[in-house]
Amino acid sequence: MSQTLATEFARADAQAVQTTLRRLAPKWTTAFVHTIAKYGPELRVRDFGQYFPTLSQTYTSKRLTTMSTAGLVTRDAQFDRTAPYRLTDRARTLGPVYRALAQWSSDHLDHTPQGRSGRIEDALHRLQLVDTTEVVRLLSARSSMRVSHLAEQVGDYEQLIATRLNRMQADGLVTRTGHRHGDPYTLTDAGRALGPVFTAVQQWENRHSSAPKVQVPTATSALGAPVTGANAARTAAALRRSAVPSTLFSHSPLPQPRVPAAVTAGSIPARSR
Repeated sequence: MSQTLATEFARADAQAVQTTLRRLAPKWTTAFVHTIAKYGPELRVRDFGQYFPTLSQTYTSKRLTTMSTAGLVTRDAQFDRTAPYRLTDRARTLGPVYRALAQWSSDHLDHTPQGRSGRIEDALHRLQLVDTTEVVRLLSARSSMRVSHLAEQVGDYEQLIATRLNRMQADGLVTRTGHRHGDPYTLTDAGRALGPVFTAVQQWENRHSSAPKVQVPTATSALGAPVTGANAARTAAALRRSAVPSTLFSHSPLPQPRVPAAVTAGSIPARSR
């Protein structure tokens, strides 16, 4: 991760990225997304058996339910308990995230030969643990830090951070600057190269969590030319004062009944001095 990204990558961003990574990390999630995308667009639970013969239908159903809760798959099961699953818009746009993870894994991790889905899930398994993203952010910004300082910045017990660092060291993300017990930790080449991965995850999450902006049309004159300046202000005010057209409602307003003249005359109070 570059120094610039580490500076701009706030703690709230790190927490959001961590949450997203944990949502994508459960085993078989990546493989199921790829399978539906390749052989779908819809697959029933029993259909997964021909692609994953070692998985039971019960386990497959549980995994798909978890993916549904994570917003990655959906189905119309109100009237059909065996309705097929299909990818959501969120899942169909995972390409940049998966490409960044696969590239990072291929370039920096020493692993046994495995398919693309396996490399992605292995990378997610290394990155999804609690506080991992925040530790990477802190070490990227400060080069090296001791366990006590990291615990203070993360806001967790020193023993828990030490355990997390041991796991991150085993996963190839951090290393000690010396051989003594209290020596500071620093990022490895793999840890420093996580910038594109975190950026891809953040952009994907922002794409689906940010509220869309409403485009306000420009006021136009009767001839279709844009209205500008003082005319625009007067036009906008006129639009606000104008009545709502009847076509905006599902039914046209009913005509008012005609009142006989005698009834109308009788309803007018008599004038008195």
